[in-house]
Amino acid sequence: MVIKRFAQALTAISLAVVAGCANTEAAVTPPPGVPSPNTCGTVNLAINPWSGSAANVAVVGYLLKEELRCKVNTYELSETASWAGFVDGSIDVILENWGHDDLKKKYIDGQKVAVALGMTGNKGVLGWYVPQWMAEEHPEILDWRNLNDYTDLLKTTATGTKGQFLGGDPSFVTKDTQLIENLKLNYTLVYAGSEDKLIAAFRRAQKQKTPLLGYFYEPQWLLSDVKLTKIPLPRYKPGCDADADAVTCDYQPYDLDKVARKKFVDSGSPAATFLKNWTWTNDDQNAVARDLTQGKMTPDQAAKKWADTNREVWEKWLP
Repeated sequence: MVIKRFAQALTAISLAVVAGCANTEAAVTPPPGVPSPNTCGTVNLAINPWSGSAANVAVVGYLLKEELRCKVNTYELSETASWAGFVDGSIDVILENWGHDDLKKKYIDGQKVAVALGMTGNKGVLGWYVPQWMAEEHPEILDWRNLNDYTDLLKTTATGTKGQFLGGDPSFVTKDTQLIENLKLNYTLVYAGSEDKLIAAFRRAQKQKTPLLGYFYEPQWLLSDVKLTKIPLPRYKPGCDADADAVTCDYQPYDLDKVARKKFVDSGSPAATFLKNWTWTNDDQNAVARDLTQGKMTPDQAAKKWADTNREVWEKWLP
């Protein structure tokens, strides 16, 4: 009889425990299609064609894998193609957006497939640059109104009697063609073809003291190795570039921001919270970009190097 009562008691306790577990599980189980708060799932990140973007993705992707156990896919895409990925779900996050009010209007306000995710902490500067030696030997060139006096110095066999203006990757969203035309400058835009080739051209121009005028930007690791001088164009004012074909002002200075696929943000994935929290500095980005390009490290190697010495920074990003 004692044994029978003991067995009945054990059975009752077991049922209570199972019921308790079932009730607990029901309380934390998310709606169908929404992952558990502790389940990251898959994150698709766009890598745009400049080293700063690759540095962002290297560190963010590494920490998503190591700390949140996410599966991370990366895709090398132009800026425009990255935004289009929000529509079919092939891209979840763009980690470095340079303005693009037109794309925000289309995908955030219009189609409502994307949402703003906050600032990256990086300060973006676009513009026209010359090697430091040119700024020192020809200081007058730093006034854009004098640029037509230097066409003979800057002309090439490809540009004939006009000076050469060197652009970067043709997929970069720039307004150099319009500026050259609207400011009545006797120059022809020639594309280097990629960020790597643009960097090599400026490095060579400074080292060999060959004339060069071209498009460049910050943050960019090269600027800690090779000094370039920015030529101020007519001052930027909000709205001065509203008509792209008629623009005559300098590039807008940017507080770079992040954009994400709306369904990804609404999914409940802890990765979405992590990415909202992620911010760092130009120096952080440049250090990782240098390791990727000059140190020939893999993305995980460069990211681990940065993460090992900056734990106090990235721990604040965790959900």
